Amino acid sequence: MPKSFSFASTPQIHFGVGKFGLLPQLIENYGNTVLILTGAKSFTSSKHWDTLREDLSQSKIEWYHYVIPNEPSPKQIDHCVDQFINANLKAILAIGGGSVLDAGKAISAMLPLNKPVKNFLEGVGTGEIHPGIKIPFIAVPTTSGTGSETTKNAVITEVGNHGFKKSLRHENFVPNLAVVDPTLTLTSPKNQTANSGMDAFTQLVESYLSTKSNLMTDSLAIKALNQLKDGLPQAVHEGLNIEGRTKMAYAAMISGITLANAGLGTIHGFASSIGGKCNIPHGLICGSLMGIVNRITVRELRKKDTTNIALKKYARLGKMFSQKDEKGPNYQIEFFLDKIDNWTEEFQISIFSKSGLEEIQIPMIIKETGNKNNPYSLNSAELEEALRNRI
Repeated sequence: MPKSFSFASTPQIHFGVGKFGLLPQLIENYGNTVLILTGAKSFTSSKHWDTLREDLSQSKIEWYHYVIPNEPSPKQIDHCVDQFINANLKAILAIGGGSVLDAGKAISAMLPLNKPVKNFLEGVGTGEIHPGIKIPFIAVPTTSGTGSETTKNAVITEVGNHGFKKSLRHENFVPNLAVVDPTLTLTSPKNQTANSGMDAFTQLVESYLSTKSNLMTDSLAIKALNQLKDGLPQAVHEGLNIEGRTKMAYAAMISGITLANAGLGTIHGFASSIGGKCNIPHGLICGSLMGIVNRITVRELRKKDTTNIALKKYARLGKMFSQKDEKGPNYQIEFFLDKIDNWTEEFQISIFSKSGLEEIQIPMIIKETGNKNNPYSLNSAELEEALRNRI
C-alpha cells in the first residue's frame, strides 16, 4: 500500500519552445511596471533580450533592469531592495540560471518588508519569521539545473571562513509563473550545461532515493530521469540540439518539484557546506561528489541494511540506464554507479582543488555537512573519504 503524503504547490507552468513570447501578456496580468533581473551578460547579449525589450515597449510596460552577476548574497539582495523600494513595482521577472531565479524570489519577498534578508535566513538570521507576502514573481530559467523555477526557497550565499549557504523559505515564495522555454538554453556553454545538468541529475536521484520520497515524487523522478539519460549527453555534446535541450529543461523543472516534496541527501549537504566556504559553482559540487557519495551509500547499505528499499531503487535506475532487462540487481546497481563515474569524466567535472578548496577547510566542511534524507547516514570518516576523493 502506498504511504500517505502531502504535496507542495507548484507554479502555473508554461513549458515548451516559443513560450518566452508569452511574457508581455503574462506581465500585463499583474500591472505595467516590472523589474527584470538577469545575469551578467549571457542573456542580455542574446537576441531574446532585444525581443523582450521591444515587446514590453509595444505593450507600454515600464521596466527596470538589475544584474545578479553571481550567487546572490545578503548584501546584493538588500541593495536591490533599497534601489527599487519606491518604484511601485507590480511584478518581478527573473531570467537566468538558478542564482538569478533565487535572487528574484528573495527580492520579491523582501520588497514589501524593506528589512535585511539575513534576518530571515535559516540558521544564521535573527529568527524573525517572514509573513509570506511578496510581489508577484515570474521565473524564466536559461539553464537546466537547479529547478528553482518550481521551488519555494531562495538560496542566499555569503562566502568566507564564516560563510554560509542558507535558504529564505516560505510556501508563498513558489513563483507565481514559471516560463520554461528550451530555446533560451541553446547558447549555454558546454561546461555550464554539464555542471547544471549534473545538478538536475543529482536532484532527481537524491529525491528518488530520499527517505521522504513517495509514490508521486517517485513517478515524477523516474519519468524525468528517463528524459535526462539521453538528453544530458545530447545537450552537453550537441549544444544546439533542441531535442536534448528540451529533455533537460523538463528534467530540471521536475527536479525542483521532486526536491521540494521529497528532500535531498548528502550530496546537497556537501553543496551547502562547501558553497559557503569556497566560490565553487553549485552544479560542479554536486556533479563532482555524486559518484563517490552514491558508491559509499551503496557499499554501506550492502554491509548493514540489505533489505533497504534504496538498493531496489538503485537497481531500477541501473535497469533504466543499461536497457538490459535480463541482468540481476547487482549488475544494474554497478552499471548505474559506473554511469555516474563515466559521465563525471566525460563531462569534465573538475576536482575541488582546482577551485580553491584547501586542506585546512576540510574539518569544518565535514562538521557542517548534513545527511538529511539520505538512505544511509554517512559518518564523519565516510564524509571525509568522499570529500578527499574529489580533492
